[in-house]
Amino acid sequence: MSKLPMDVITDIFSRLPLKPLVRFKALSKPCCSLIDDPDFIHDHLGRSVKTRSNLNILLKGLHLYSVEFDSLDNAVPLDYPLSSGAGTEAFGSCNGILAFRLTDKNLALFNPSTRQFRRLPVSEIDPPPGESCKSGYIFYGFGQDVKTNDYKVVRLAKFNKTDDEEDESFFFDYEVKVYSLKNDSWRKITKLPRYLRFMFQFFYHLLHRRGYGVLAGGVLHWVMPPRMELGMKNMIVGFDLGTEEFIEVPQPDCADKSYLLDVGVLEGRLCAVCNYDQAKIDVWVMKEYGVKESWTPLLSIQRTRAITTLAFLKPLAYSKDLDKVLMEINSQKFVWYDLEKKKMRGVKIGGSPGTFGAEVYIGSLVQIDDPKRVQIEKRKEQEKLKNKSCKKRDDFLSKGFKLLKGLIIYTDNCEGLLISILLSLRISQKVDLGSQTQIDM
Repeated sequence: MSKLPMDVITDIFSRLPLKPLVRFKALSKPCCSLIDDPDFIHDHLGRSVKTRSNLNILLKGLHLYSVEFDSLDNAVPLDYPLSSGAGTEAFGSCNGILAFRLTDKNLALFNPSTRQFRRLPVSEIDPPPGESCKSGYIFYGFGQDVKTNDYKVVRLAKFNKTDDEEDESFFFDYEVKVYSLKNDSWRKITKLPRYLRFMFQFFYHLLHRRGYGVLAGGVLHWVMPPRMELGMKNMIVGFDLGTEEFIEVPQPDCADKSYLLDVGVLEGRLCAVCNYDQAKIDVWVMKEYGVKESWTPLLSIQRTRAITTLAFLKPLAYSKDLDKVLMEINSQKFVWYDLEKKKMRGVKIGGSPGTFGAEVYIGSLVQIDDPKRVQIEKRKEQEKLKNKSCKKRDDFLSKGFKLLKGLIIYTDNCEGLLISILLSLRISQKVDLGSQTQIDM
């Protein structure tokens, strides 16, 4: 490799999958420096996105599983440092980084490809002053602020009055906080729109799993549930990770009759999923973010003999040829939808749980390690090596330079010193201290 130009090596490495790249870091210091270089990481990620490679599907149920997108054959339990049995939630992914929630005080980021993880500092949920409140439903979201190259976690905590039932009140106060990976700290958002008070509805979010923000165009999206008694229809609520402000996102002109709205994402573009009484579902794609006129119908499916109820549908990813879309239906099965033939074909994945939520994530080399933690680990490793070196020296001295009782060798010059060292190295057997001992050189 020393005979190859560095730009050739870089180009070859940029085309490799993640697993061999991670192993190649152990080849040499130059290889490690290249693979850890931010420019290389950015270029490798860009190539993966462009070629639709290094894709995986995360299955979220009682436990977490990972499936390679290219094969779609077997679900493998996801091994991660924060694993503590069942109950871990994965509430978002971005550029190969997964966001985990063990409890509301135990959040973390994890890159499955590099095995790096980072615990988030604890940020308490503070109820409004002067009111008797308790925290209720909590929304989460995770994504990247592209302008600053910062990864952020958003937490929306709803408050209930202590004497209110969970599903009886229409008006809720919220606390919104944003975590910045660059600053490793939380910041409270004080400018909140009034419509946020209507965002939660118990059975609506319980049945349709709309608590996790959907990332598209640098904005996290949630759906505001319709409240017919208040004259409020479906609404898409966005949180811009750059400006850290809430926005209203225009939605497509679906059919006039009532429908339930959901959101998804395909290759970074926002999708709207319009469900008509669980009998028919239309999926739209926003070609140009924020432009209402750019909403374009993608597909439409109806109930079949194999799928008698369309309770839930989520678009996941295009095929490599862009002629099919992989979808999750009713939290129980995967199907390929052929965009040209307008037909569906079921996909069976071995080892997958009976019910699940699915999310696509891309493998990457993006670094998330805490610099402080890295320095501490390096210091510990250096101390360990130092102690190991000292132990080897002590063992060598105890075995090779062991002085026998009654035998004292005086050395006045270099020759005598050399003789004493050679003698001590040759003495390995027990010596009768009561008898004369003669050593010939």
